[in-house]
Amino acid sequence: MTMVGTTPPPRLPVRDRTSAGERSPGCVSPMLTRLAEERATGVLAREHGTLHLVEGRVVHAESPLAPGLGVLLTAHGALDAATWRDAEDSADEGRLLEHGVTPGALELAQVSALYDAAYFALAPSSTPGRFRYGAAHWLASLHPVPVADLERETLRRRALLRRIWPDPATDAAPLIRADPVAPPAVPPRQAAVLERVDGVRRAADIARELGRPAFHTLVHIRRLAAAGLVSSQPSPVADHPPDAADPYIALLKRVRDALEAL
Repeated sequence: MTMVGTTPPPRLPVRDRTSAGERSPGCVSPMLTRLAEERATGVLAREHGTLHLVEGRVVHAESPLAPGLGVLLTAHGALDAATWRDAEDSADEGRLLEHGVTPGALELAQVSALYDAAYFALAPSSTPGRFRYGAAHWLASLHPVPVADLERETLRRRALLRRIWPDPATDAAPLIRADPVAPPAVPPRQAAVLERVDGVRRAADIARELGRPAFHTLVHIRRLAAAGLVSSQPSPVADHPPDAADPYIALLKRVRDALEAL
């Protein structure tokens, strides 16, 4: 028997994962990644916060869901509120150092506030981000953070919260306390959070009152939720008036009118 050779089919193309078009699994925001690549300076506004960039690095972040640097510095007496407002209004970090804040303490607080606000600013969003090119933020020289480091930390924080308690409902809703028969003892920092759960306050409110980073407060709240001590406030059920066009409602109305006429 004579064997007839055949040409093997061509191999399927393999995508080059190092190409510029391939985003790594750790890419939280493609726009932010592009801005880092082009070494942009300006402000990236997203649904839940803003990121300030200088030459492609993040130098400051803000979010309505996280206490700002001013709250972290003033909450425990490291700085008075008037001095913070004066430094912010004049965009002069030197004024903070003149009033007793050491360079190390200022840098530590700034990095903590940056990562905290960025966690919320980089949350999944239903609206596209917008970037405005412009001047550097007044705190730009403290501790610029590479975008890759920021995205990696954001993903780590998301995974941590999922491991503690997978339901994110307690992150943004008003919180209520459970009333277990034999509640477990909780550490002091969790107890301080639990004391402020009143059916009205949200995680962001509690973080501001305590002068703590919001993400750390989320960690405590999820642990309290996992222990059965707190839950999210159920959404109120709207009271809808009965539909007058409903035949059953119309029949009841006629019966009522007939009874009233007797």
